[in-house]
Amino acid sequence: MYALRPYQRQAVDAVYDYLRNKDGAPCVVLPTAAGKSGLMATIARDAVLKWNGRVLILAHVKELLEQTANTIRRIAPDLPIGVYSAGLNSRCTKEPVIVAGIQSVYKRACELERFDLILVDECHLIPPSLHAHSSGRHQRPTGAGFNVGAVAPSASPASDTMDGEGMYQTFLKDAKIINPRVRLIGLTATPYRLKSGLLCGPENLLNEICYEIGIKELIERGFLCPLKSKSGRRQVDCSSLPIRGGEFVADEVETLMNTTDNVYAACREIIAQTQNRHSILIFGASVAHAIQIQKTIEKLTSLECGLVAGETPNNERDRILRRFKGEQFVQDLFGNETKPLRFLVNVNVLTTGFDAPNIDCVVLLRPTNSPGLYYQMVGRGFRLHESKTDCLVLDYGGNILRHGPVDAIHVKDKPKGNGDAPIKECPECQTIVYAATTTCPECGYSFPPPERETHDANASNEGILSGEIVDTEYEVQRVVYSVHAKRGAGEDDPKTLRIDYQTSLNEFHSEWVCPEHDGWARKKFEKWWNERSNDPIPETAELAAKIGNSGGIADAKTIDVRKVGGERFDRIVKYTLDEKPHSVSENFDNDETFNENYDPFEEGYNDDDIPF
Repeated sequence: MYALRPYQRQAVDAVYDYLRNKDGAPCVVLPTAAGKSGLMATIARDAVLKWNGRVLILAHVKELLEQTANTIRRIAPDLPIGVYSAGLNSRCTKEPVIVAGIQSVYKRACELERFDLILVDECHLIPPSLHAHSSGRHQRPTGAGFNVGAVAPSASPASDTMDGEGMYQTFLKDAKIINPRVRLIGLTATPYRLKSGLLCGPENLLNEICYEIGIKELIERGFLCPLKSKSGRRQVDCSSLPIRGGEFVADEVETLMNTTDNVYAACREIIAQTQNRHSILIFGASVAHAIQIQKTIEKLTSLECGLVAGETPNNERDRILRRFKGEQFVQDLFGNETKPLRFLVNVNVLTTGFDAPNIDCVVLLRPTNSPGLYYQMVGRGFRLHESKTDCLVLDYGGNILRHGPVDAIHVKDKPKGNGDAPIKECPECQTIVYAATTTCPECGYSFPPPERETHDANASNEGILSGEIVDTEYEVQRVVYSVHAKRGAGEDDPKTLRIDYQTSLNEFHSEWVCPEHDGWARKKFEKWWNERSNDPIPETAELAAKIGNSGGIADAKTIDVRKVGGERFDRIVKYTLDEKPHSVSENFDNDETFNENYDPFEEGYNDDDIPF
C-alpha cells in the first residue's frame, strides 16, 4: 500500500477534521510536486472503501486527468476508477471514483448521478463564488448523507450567477441539487486565482485553508528540488504594459518581447548560461515569439528545439513531451526513432499538469502580472530527479522582481496598482539579491545608494527563495529609549527596555533588552549595558530608559540590521559605538518623572507587532 509522506498524512487528517467539525469547503495548499495526487488517491480510497461513498475528481487539462487516474490506480488497485473526458475518448459514469475533465462534464451532472465528495485539482482556476449573494451559507441541512466519522454536512443554495469561467459553478450547482450534502475539497499550490485575488473566503466556493506547507520547508527536508536564479542581462521594460483582467495585454507583450534583437540576445545568453543543464523549458509570450525562439536556438546550437502551443495536435504534442522527458525509442510520424530534446519552448501550455522531473532550467522569456502564473511556471522545476542537484531560473520578463520570492508570494484580494520590486539584480552578473544589499555576493559589485522613492518604505528583502541572510549597515541619527509593556500584561509583569535607532527621517530600527527578567535574558542585558554605560546596571526598564535619555549610554554611530528572507522581524547584530560617557544616575532627582509611554513612531505603531 502507498505510504504517505508525513506532511501528506497531516494534510489528509486536516481534511477529515475539517469535514467532521465545519460546514464549509476546505482547501489544501501543497507546493507543485509535493504530491497532491497521492492525497486525492488516499481520500478517494478512504471515502469508497471505508465510508461507502462516491467521489468525483475534477481537473481542467488532459495531462492532469491521466496523471491523477494513473496515480490512483497505482495506489489503490482494488478501487474501481472511471474517466470521463472527451479528450481521452472515455465516458465512464458508474464507477465509485470518476476522474473527469470539467469541460466534458460541466453540463452533465445528472448523467454522472450522485457524488458525496468532489475534489478539485488546481482549484485556483475556480472563479469567485457562485452564491456570493445567497443567504444561509453555513446553515446545516437535515437528512441523511455522506458521513466521515461524524461529518457535518453542508449545503448552500446556488444562485444563477454565471460568467465566462462558470463551468465549475454550473456543475457544482447541479451536483448540489442531486445531493445537497455533497462536500467540496480544493487542492492547489497557489491559494489565489491566476488573475489575482485570494481563493478562499466566507462567500467563496472554497472557504478556508485547512492545511498548508511551504516550499522552503520541503526543500530543506529533501522533498523538493532547490532553486537558484538569475535574471537575464537583456531585460525589457514592462512598466508601460497595459493590464486587462489582472494580466498584461497579450498583443502588447508580444510586441514588446518579439523583436529580433531581444530574442537573439536572450537566446545567446540562455545557451551560455545552460552549458551544464540538460532539460531547458522556455516560456514564450506568443506562438510567433515561440517560433522565433525555436529558430534562433536551433541556428545558434545546431540542436533541435521542440515547440508546444495550444494548436499543436495531440499526437505531436505527446511525442514532443516524451522526447523532452528523455524517453527512449520515441518515433516520429514516419516511424523513425528520434533523439531526446534538450530545449523545449511552449506558449501557455506547460504551466499545470505537466510532470517532467528532469527539468533543470526554467526560462521565463515572458512577463506576467499574475502571481499564480509566475508560480506555476517556476514550479515546473520543483521535482526531484537523479540528473540534477538544483534548478536554474532565468528571468527575462522581470517576474522575480515583480512578484518577489516564489515561496513567499503575498497576494492581496483585488490588488491595485503595480508595486515595485522587493529585490534587485546585479548589473554585472545578473544575480538576484535583496533590495537592501550593498555588495553583490557573487561578483563583488558595489550598488550605488538608492534614490529615495516613495516605494522604498514598502520594499522588503526577498529573493527567488526566502532564507538568504543579508546584513545592511545604517548610520544612526538619533537613539530613543522607552519602557515597553506587552499589551495585556499585568502591572507586576516584567517590562523591557525598547531602543529605537533613527536612521532617516521616517525610518527606525528597534531592539528590546530585558533588565527586569531572570536568567539568560538578564545576563544578556547586563552584557549589553556594560558595553555602553559606566552607570551601575539598573534593575528596572524605567531607570535604564531614564539613564539612556539623559546621555548615560554610549551613542551608536552605525548599526548592522540582519534580514532573513521570509522572516517577519529584522535583528540588529552589530554596532559601532562612541566612548562610554560619564555616569549620570548619581545626579538624578528622585522625584523626576519619566514618560514610559513615549513612542517615537507616534502613529501607526502596533504593540502586537513586536516579536515577543
